[in-house]
Amino acid sequence: MIDVLPDRLPWFIGGPILGVLIVGLFAVANQPLGASGAYVQASALVRGRHDAVVWRVWYFVGLFLGGVLATVILRESAGVRSGYDALREAFPLGVAVPLVFAGATLLGYGAAVAGGCTSGHGMCGTAQRSPASVTVTATFMATAIATTFILGILTGGAL
Repeated sequence: MIDVLPDRLPWFIGGPILGVLIVGLFAVANQPLGASGAYVQASALVRGRHDAVVWRVWYFVGLFLGGVLATVILRESAGVRSGYDALREAFPLGVAVPLVFAGATLLGYGAAVAGGCTSGHGMCGTAQRSPASVTVTATFMATAIATTFILGILTGGAL
């Protein structure tokens, strides 16, 4: 359809832009930039709480709409995947859906217990030199590496 984003943004461009955004937000608003914080604020606004931070609600809406827009624009491009194609190839739909649901549930529970999500702790918390964020980031990175290794063994390298 439209060749807006033919390739991924290179890390050496996206990384510094994200870093400047994170540091700039701390300098201007003394606030971290995290997805779970935006979700919590959007949820608070929907429940009618008047203490919701509105810019975080718009950030959450932008994350959602940006994903939808990119999917709609890029769906017809040959290289765009849904994100679960490898999982669907390795497991039948009846197994893949519960796996994704369980993973999302564990992710939400972990974000609640850890006091933030991977983006909040990994980028913002470690930038603040927070010992808790460094510990949480090391834990989820080690878990991701172990999970990838185990799935590779269980699926014969299909994932």
